[in-house]
Amino acid sequence: MAAHMRRLTHRYRAVINNNLTSLTSLRGHLSRSYSQVQTDFSSNRVRRTFTDFFHELYQHIIVPSSPVRPRGDPSLLFVNAGMNQFKPIFLGAADPRSEMATYRRVVNSQKCVRAGGKHNDLEDVGRDVYHHTFFEMLGNWSFGDYFKEEACIMAWRLLTEEYRIPPERLYVSYFAGDATSGLPADEETRHIWLSMGVPSDHLLPFGMKDNFWEMGEIGPCGPCTEIHYDHIGGRNAASLVNADSPDVVEIWNLVFMQYNREADHSLRSLPQFSVDTGMGLERLVTVLQGQRSNYDTDLFTPLLSAIQQRSNCPEYRGRTGEADVGKVDMAYRVVADHVRTLSVCIADGVYPGMSGAELVLRRILRRAVRFSTEVLQAPEGALASLVPTVAHILGDAYPELHKETDRIMDIINENEAQFLSSLKQGRRVIDRTLQRLENNDTLFPVPVAWSLHRNLGFPLDLIGLMLEEQGLTVDQRALDVLAIENEKLRCQVQTSVVDTLVHLDLHSLAQLQSGEVPHTDDSPKYHYSLAQDGKYVFQPCHATVQALYCGQTLVSEVAGGQRCGVVLDRTCFYAEQGGQSHDQGYFIRDGLPDVLYPVEAVQLAGGYVVHQVTAAEVLRKGDQVQLYLDEPQRLACMVKHTATHVLNFALRQLLGSSVEQRGSHVAADRLRFDFSVKGSLSIPQLQEIERSIHNIITENNAVYIEEVPLARAKDIPGLRTVDEVYPDPVRVVSVAVPVADLYDSLTDRWTSVELCCGTHLLTTGEIGDLVIISERQMVKGISRIVAVTGDDAREAREAGQVLTQEVESLSARLATVASPSLAGANRLAKEVGILTDAVDCTPIPQWKRRELQTRLKGLQRTTNTSIRKLETKEAAVKAQSLFKKNGNKNIVVDTVDTDSISVLMKTVNQYSDRAPGTLIMLLSHRQPSGKVLCACQVPKGFSALSASDWALTVCARLGGNAGGSATVARGTGSVANLTEALRCAEEYAQDKTQNRC
Repeated sequence: MAAHMRRLTHRYRAVINNNLTSLTSLRGHLSRSYSQVQTDFSSNRVRRTFTDFFHELYQHIIVPSSPVRPRGDPSLLFVNAGMNQFKPIFLGAADPRSEMATYRRVVNSQKCVRAGGKHNDLEDVGRDVYHHTFFEMLGNWSFGDYFKEEACIMAWRLLTEEYRIPPERLYVSYFAGDATSGLPADEETRHIWLSMGVPSDHLLPFGMKDNFWEMGEIGPCGPCTEIHYDHIGGRNAASLVNADSPDVVEIWNLVFMQYNREADHSLRSLPQFSVDTGMGLERLVTVLQGQRSNYDTDLFTPLLSAIQQRSNCPEYRGRTGEADVGKVDMAYRVVADHVRTLSVCIADGVYPGMSGAELVLRRILRRAVRFSTEVLQAPEGALASLVPTVAHILGDAYPELHKETDRIMDIINENEAQFLSSLKQGRRVIDRTLQRLENNDTLFPVPVAWSLHRNLGFPLDLIGLMLEEQGLTVDQRALDVLAIENEKLRCQVQTSVVDTLVHLDLHSLAQLQSGEVPHTDDSPKYHYSLAQDGKYVFQPCHATVQALYCGQTLVSEVAGGQRCGVVLDRTCFYAEQGGQSHDQGYFIRDGLPDVLYPVEAVQLAGGYVVHQVTAAEVLRKGDQVQLYLDEPQRLACMVKHTATHVLNFALRQLLGSSVEQRGSHVAADRLRFDFSVKGSLSIPQLQEIERSIHNIITENNAVYIEEVPLARAKDIPGLRTVDEVYPDPVRVVSVAVPVADLYDSLTDRWTSVELCCGTHLLTTGEIGDLVIISERQMVKGISRIVAVTGDDAREAREAGQVLTQEVESLSARLATVASPSLAGANRLAKEVGILTDAVDCTPIPQWKRRELQTRLKGLQRTTNTSIRKLETKEAAVKAQSLFKKNGNKNIVVDTVDTDSISVLMKTVNQYSDRAPGTLIMLLSHRQPSGKVLCACQVPKGFSALSASDWALTVCARLGGNAGGSATVARGTGSVANLTEALRCAEEYAQDKTQNRC
């Protein structure tokens, strides 16, 4: 490794020589003295200066910020660093046909969110003046181009010349090495800074924690050098660097990607070195505007002013800790930060919801609502009214905020109203729980607290505050354990499928590329035609094994039974991408026609198609193989993919061009399509969509597919795209209109046209039929459609007809029964329940499901009303009989002949109405199950005996359980000795009553 570093130094010595002029200029600049920081930089100017500097002086490509929802990266909830969108380059997995694969020098300002997951600043926001959930990361990258010397020179020149930061206020840290990892100190970087004139007492070594950056548990990593700024100046502040001092803060991190962290935690040198830098815009603007708090810059002051206008609080004063009486200034910071996060996330298609990133955003919104309404005393709707101010501040850089302002406000208002309603419900839950606690019990039940957090969306700190008001606490450690377990479960769900796949690592990819192994030619996946008999013909594909990947390394052969990745020179198998499932099938080796090698999965990595195979026999590099698709599975995917395009078009026709695709998945059995819409679709809308699709199917339109340059494709009117990195050239899929005609301004036919790498039908008629079997709101503003086609669609329609007939038959029977018995009414109610379950679970047209559910709810209300009346009537008879038998005894323990706990409870209630001072418990022995039902009631205010304790004692004797309140309770048990249970019940009540006396 040391020899490698010496070679590296030699390699870049020429770069230093070429920059002598710049270095001389920098040394001169260091000698100057600045009395104060310049304050004429607006945040927009700071951002623009950064990108222009690298673009105009150092030929970097300006790449737009990616959305905050990560592209195809299940390991992240949100984009949390500027490098996220460039991970395919670092991992060697970028599509060689995409523009990304050509990147060498890049600069941008990236929208980032750190809330949830590894990087989580949510609970810190508001407590200090520098933590944020949303922030912008300014960054420049080199992918195999320049390295340490030029990166340092560029950074210093930008800070001291363009931004005019006094050099004497800057301190630089570098990697001190780590003996445990076998890593030497980064002396190369140290010498670079010294050669640029940085004083040695401003150049400080730090270890792995501060100056070695890693992408994750495994992956590219390397030493970093950080530039820190002293807010005070006029002193030597070296001792405050990396000491958590608010006076000396890191402003820029330059990471030198030169290693890869392997699965066994060892480090290997990367085949290509890169530079990844990151500088938080908010912190930089604070420095350049001469402030000490991010919230005192023009990124926040307009928001703080707008908040003050909407609240009943004095203006923001920037206080923290104990000085911030009533946490008013903390609330200002929370609301200002969170409304920025909400605006950016919603504009990028992440809406508050119940899982993953959506759940985190829901918590952010509810935290903002709480501080806005409870601390700042702002009226409902104030939070959403801040969105135009956010758009005004950030809209020049991120114009989608202007475009989506109304949608963002609507979603925030809807969720705020929902949360305020949940707050009322939560307070009722807390109050009911308090009533059940013993007088001297000050510990609130952890399961109830967790339910408030998980199900009603209460922030944990809010639960603590609400309990504190009541003089209660909750076991915080137990709550933390539940939170950790919940997070582990989420991570397991995310990684369970991924862990089963064979992934080419970046070293193996680099070996393939350095060995000049050509990328896989996967064009044969598109080689199919429609025969005269209407059947699809898939052309045969013969290939050569170019590489075998097994056990995290490339091998020359694999033995029978080994699981491996197979890279071929050409393939007709479709690798999973663009939302379409991978192909299935098998291949055979030349000379072994009877031995099948099943293809279990197909993936694309850096231009190579990897076939996941468990070898049936020995397989060697260079073997010739014949590939065989599972043609029915492929054809089913083609049907679903073309149907997805037609569905997308039908939705736009019905709902307008503002409808945006938010995700999709195409499999052999069904298709799934997520899209933006304000609420669930109505029954008429669902019917209209199916009619529109049916018309397109009936017309049997041709499906035109053509590869065109990406820039030209983007000029097509009405083109539908999603947030993906597209190859160049790109495939355009158009229904009914030839691709060449799409550019003709005279073409007035509105049609389905999308950029798509998937496999499609050649005519729409082969879809056969399409039925939407599910449509529901995933989160507010995002709906998901699930649909089936062909025979499955026909079967869904038939099943819908059968269920319709059954509902009509049951409705007719209910109408003809004038006065049913209780047993008969219960049988009818059970039939309604069974039929409801069938309607809910059977694949049928969704519009039909909604119709039948509405009718069944009406039938359920009718049967429930009938049952309640009959139960009340039966209970009255039983209560009258018991009262004749027992009269106004103080304690009544008896049996009743009924199989219904509801009748038993009503009997107890009616007896108590007749004898208000009586303690009553009734038991019923159900036949033939042997189950015992129990119900009891005690007078209100009777402190000597709790109904729930009484029932629990008796049911425990019967091997069962019970629950309820101090006044009314019920439970169940199994018959052992009913006489003994009756005796126990009476003795328990007598004992409690006598003790009272």
